[in-house]
Amino acid sequence: MTPTLTLQCLTKTYGSQRALSEVSLTVAPGERVALLGHNGAGKSTMMKIILGLIPYDSGELLVTGAAPGSPAARRQVAYLPENAAFHPALTGLEQIRHYLALRGENSALGIGLLERVGLGPAAKRRIGTYSKGMRQRVGLAQALIGKPQLLVLDEPTGGLDPVSRRDFYELLDGLAAEGASILLSSHALTEVEARTDRILILSGGVLVAEGSLGDLRRSAALPVSFQVTPQREALAEVALALPEATATGETLTLSCDQNDKLRLLARITELGSKVADIDVHPPSLEDIYSHFSKRAGQ
Repeated sequence: MTPTLTLQCLTKTYGSQRALSEVSLTVAPGERVALLGHNGAGKSTMMKIILGLIPYDSGELLVTGAAPGSPAARRQVAYLPENAAFHPALTGLEQIRHYLALRGENSALGIGLLERVGLGPAAKRRIGTYSKGMRQRVGLAQALIGKPQLLVLDEPTGGLDPVSRRDFYELLDGLAAEGASILLSSHALTEVEARTDRILILSGGVLVAEGSLGDLRRSAALPVSFQVTPQREALAEVALALPEATATGETLTLSCDQNDKLRLLARITELGSKVADIDVHPPSLEDIYSHFSKRAGQ
């Protein structure tokens, strides 16, 4: 399957400052990829290059099989910035119809696009009355015009409430199922942890880690935490059986390496009915991101 996006040794400098250093990656059709990194890591520079807004110094880049910024690429790529701005005097429907006309599309498609992003009931209200979250939805409706093959999303859930964020990611899931590739930059790590197929971590312009969450957990080799709640009458006995545990009230906390988690779990389950509950906490995406960023800094 031909990748939607291909970067090979992509490098970009601003004077003496290297913003991207030989970054290589691919994004497959239907793949949801999260791009993570601190401010100044190179995320915005990469997105601008992919969109054809700025040139790169060296390397190779293909966007839907074409050069970035070319007519062929622009027809297949959509972009949603962190702060989408629209004319406040226009209704949501008027704004989307305007963009449809600019793309040479049928303006009758406007109401369907707004309904798809949950703005059907507000389609004839002026955008000046919309919340930030609603304006983000207008931006997403605009991004969906023409059924793009690649969606580039920069902090797209800013201003959305928890329910709207869930609906937003469900919409992205549907687009990915239809074959659209999604490259999403976000600081909301808990959001992307369960809603992306692959994670890219940039630090100082270098791609320091990439893979699924499971891949990154194995690579980082961070400890797994266990919280064991013994039956009240068996607390002393369970604590004796797990001497490495730390007691906090009636809960025992202990950790182990990734490779030892099954052995530790077996030891705990051997205690049978003496244990009332077990909680297993693998390293979170925040832990993993911090680990690779610090390692890159060192």
